[in-house]
Amino acid sequence: MSNTVFRRRTALLTAGFAAAASLALTACGTEQGAEDRSNPAAADSGISATATPGADTGAAASGTDSAVTVAKSGRGSTSSPKGSTGSKGSNATSGSVTCTVANTEVTAQTVTRPVNHLLLAVKNTGSKTCYLYGYPALDFQDAQAVPPVVDDSQPQAVTTLRPGQSGYAGVNLSAADGSGSGGYTAKTLSVIFQNRALDFVGSGVKVPLPGKGVYIDSSLRTTYWLTDPQDAINW
Repeated sequence: MSNTVFRRRTALLTAGFAAAASLALTACGTEQGAEDRSNPAAADSGISATATPGADTGAAASGTDSAVTVAKSGRGSTSSPKGSTGSKGSNATSGSVTCTVANTEVTAQTVTRPVNHLLLAVKNTGSKTCYLYGYPALDFQDAQAVPPVVDDSQPQAVTTLRPGQSGYAGVNLSAADGSGSGGYTAKTLSVIFQNRALDFVGSGVKVPLPGKGVYIDSSLRTTYWLTDPQDAINW
C-alpha cells in the first residue's frame, strides 16, 4: 500500500473518531441539561459553584455561621424547659433575700417545758422570701460573750421563710440542776443575724424579754434557726 493511500485512510479514521466524540459530548450535555432542568436546585448550585466561587465561599461561611447559631439556639431550646424552671428558680432566688432586722420581727417567750428555756421566733414581715442563715448571736445584758450553738441542732437546709412565716431558735438559759456558774438575771437582749457567709451583721435588734428578765448562767446555749418551734426547744 502506498504512503498516500495510508495517509488518506488515517485521516478518514481520525475524522470519524472526532465526529463520534463530538456526538457523545453533545449527548452528555443534553442529558446533563435535562437533569439540571429536572432539578433546579442542583442547577443553581452548579452555576453558583462554577460562576462565582467567591460567592459560594461566602455562602458556605454564612451557612456555617447559621449552623452555629441554630446549634446554639437548639441548645437553648433543648434546655428551655429547664431554663424556664431555672428562670423561675432564678427569679425566686433573685427575689429572695437574707432575713435581717429590716424585714423581720423577733419575739421571745419562756416555755414551761423544758424548764429554763426561751423560744425565739422570727417572723418574715417583708414581701419577699428570706433566708434565715445559721443561728442567732445573742447579746444578753452584761454577757461576756455570745453563747455557743448546739451543733447537733443544725438543720439539713437553710431555714427559709416566705412572707408571714416564722423560724425559731431555742435558748437553754441555765442548767436545770443548778450546776451552772456565774448566774444572773438579764433584763435586755439583742439578736444579731448571720448573712449568707455566716458572718454576724449589724448591731442586731432589741428583743423584749418576758417578765422582769431571764436568769442565765454558764450553761447558756442556743440552737440553729429551725422551722419547727418544738424542735427548737427540745435541745
